Amino acid sequence: MDLKDLKSIIDLMRKNSVSELELEKEGFKIRLKRGAEEGQAVVHHEYRPVMGQPMMYSQPPITAGATGTAPEPVRVAEEGTEIKSPMIGTLYRSASPDAPPFVEIGQQVDPETVVCIIEAMKVMNEIKAEVRGVIAEIVADNSKPVEYGQVLFRIKPN
Repeated sequence: MDLKDLKSIIDLMRKNSVSELELEKEGFKIRLKRGAEEGQAVVHHEYRPVMGQPMMYSQPPITAGATGTAPEPVRVAEEGTEIKSPMIGTLYRSASPDAPPFVEIGQQVDPETVVCIIEAMKVMNEIKAEVRGVIAEIVADNSKPVEYGQVLFRIKPN
């Protein structure tokens, strides 16, 4: 399944008010679940090889949207808690180019504080702190691509 097919499925889900879809075919499984906000979707997929099939690239679950959960998006490190990107996309530190950043160094955050937006497949996905603390470091650059698992921010817990 390619990106074009995935976009088509998400568009069909949106147009037909389908909130969840699961498809399994020849060792490939995909589960789509629309988020609480219009246009957002949670995407999980896995590849399970079938005997006689060539091995293919396998990617960890991708989460898009405010209601999804990603595998270990935060990790406690010696220097604080790392907020990691739950997906591949473009990071934006503010809601629009002329708006102030969601967070700054030294700012107190709680688990529900939005720290940035990651645009993936033309969908804006809010990334929340998921911990209580103070922003200690802003690692990722505004308007730049980020990878799955890349450190975005460091938070000093309090």
